Amino acid sequence: QVQLVESGGGLVQPGGSLRLSCAASGFTFSNYAMRWYRQPPGKERELVAAIGSVSTSTHYADSVRGRFTISRDNLKNTVYLQMNSLKPEDTAVYYCNAIRIPYEYWGQGTQVTVSS
Repeated sequence: QVQLVESGGGLVQPGGSLRLSCAASGFTFSNYAMRWYRQPPGKERELVAAIGSVSTSTHYADSVRGRFTISRDNLKNTVYLQMNSLKPEDTAVYYCNAIRIPYEYWGQGTQVTVSS
C-alpha cells in the first residue's frame, strides 16, 4: 500500500522556520522524483519545489527560491522541505508528491500557518 505521510507543519511567526518531512512507503522511493506543492486558502494548488530521483537536480518556484530548500534521504525514504524566512503568504496546506510517469502519488497534506 502506497503511503506518503507529511509532518512538521504548524503555526509560526513571520520570519520563522519550519521543516516539513514526507515519509514514503509502498513503492521504490529512489526511483521517483519528489515534489512539494501547496494550496493557499481559496487558491489553486501550486508547485513549490521539486527534486530528482538522485538529488542532482532541484527546482523552486520564484516565490520561495532562496528561502526554501528541498532535499531527500533515499535510505530513509523521506523528502524534506526546509522553510526559512517564512511570510504570511506562505500560509497553505503543503502536499508531498511522488512521480514516475505514469505513476503519481499524493500525501494528505500538512497545514502551515504563518501569522503573528
